[in-house]
Amino acid sequence: MRLHYYRGNIVHAQVDAIVNAANPRMLGGGGVDGAIHRAAGPGLRAACREFPELEQGVRIRVGQVRTTEGFDLDADFVIHTAGPIFAGYGLRSLRPGERVEPRPLNELKHCIVNCLKEAARIGANRVAFPAISAGVYGGSVSTFAHALHEAMKQEARLPIEEVQVVLFQDNEFQEFSDWQETADDAPPIP
Repeated sequence: MRLHYYRGNIVHAQVDAIVNAANPRMLGGGGVDGAIHRAAGPGLRAACREFPELEQGVRIRVGQVRTTEGFDLDADFVIHTAGPIFAGYGLRSLRPGERVEPRPLNELKHCIVNCLKEAARIGANRVAFPAISAGVYGGSVSTFAHALHEAMKQEARLPIEEVQVVLFQDNEFQEFSDWQETADDAPPIP
């Protein structure tokens, strides 16, 4: 698995599958979730509605994945996952070697592992990730970078050629880049 990261809009990623940082309802929302739903068109929302509610207003729980087609996106598939909420844990940016509250970090790694396994299952050789759980969920981009790094090491044997991380804002890109440069055993960047 090769890792590439860049600043841009994930809806334009030229990959087989895009990961959506979905909310539990799976019907769109703000940030990445809303952008993916708008770009994919109404077919995505209709496809998400087909997943049964596990409980009132919940179609997906933290760490689970659901896959739909990409509809109007360039990607063939959208892999939806619900990331953990970090807000309330008093977290800050995570640097290599620093420790963080284990529960949400482990849940985030679990989300990423499940997305990688799902990408392999559906035959997606190239998959693009946003910074899951960063932003309104209270996590940082560097915490996502750490969880991604651990998940890629754990699942290195999966038949995925390329993992892209697409970061929308300059500060997000810089934080991911800074983490990547200081990590001793970070995935290689070609």
